[in-house]
Amino acid sequence: MKIAIAYYRVSTDRQGKSGLVLEAQANAVSQFAQQEGYSVVSTFTEIESGKKNQRPQLVAALTQCRREKATLIIAKLDRLGRNVAFISNLMESRVDFKAVDNPHANRLMVHLLAAFAEHEREQISTRTKDALGAAKRRGVQLGKYGKDVLSHQNATAAVAFAERLRPTIERLQAAGFKTVRAIRDELNRQQIPTYRVDSQWHIPNVYAVLKRLT
Repeated sequence: MKIAIAYYRVSTDRQGKSGLVLEAQANAVSQFAQQEGYSVVSTFTEIESGKKNQRPQLVAALTQCRREKATLIIAKLDRLGRNVAFISNLMESRVDFKAVDNPHANRLMVHLLAAFAEHEREQISTRTKDALGAAKRRGVQLGKYGKDVLSHQNATAAVAFAERLRPTIERLQAAGFKTVRAIRDELNRQQIPTYRVDSQWHIPNVYAVLKRLT
């Protein structure tokens, strides 16, 4: 039986104490390992933000993987972070890893997913700053509470937009447009409006919609 090391990550102390998120990750990894013939010999748990690259538990997991020639298994690819440089460093460690939600991802795909996720985070940050600037010019006083409300409103609107687009996406996928690139091209060909009506579809915003729908 193949040897594996499980790595779990949650973003906050509250998530870590509740155990619910960790339990979901553990269940996913356990089922995947059983199906794929892996024996999980160790588990490492990190409570840390996805934006930070210094993770002692991940370093320890990778060290044991190299020592025992084991595979690192995670529940979701975003558990490893949303930073291209971090993903690159992980891959340079020469440790084989599997993501339960994307078990067939190759190295190129992992780089692309990390790049899309980082781009989406930067876009959200830019939109939030623009909205705050517009509100400030209108004389609105925005403290921390105002920023939190606006950020929540932006996220809610993005999810609602993705849901409105769900029938179109499902129709395209049923017609054979399976890849992000193919969906992008067909959305542009049919002139389906994006979240920002005056812009075109690009791979990052198609990926963002697909991620919200799943």
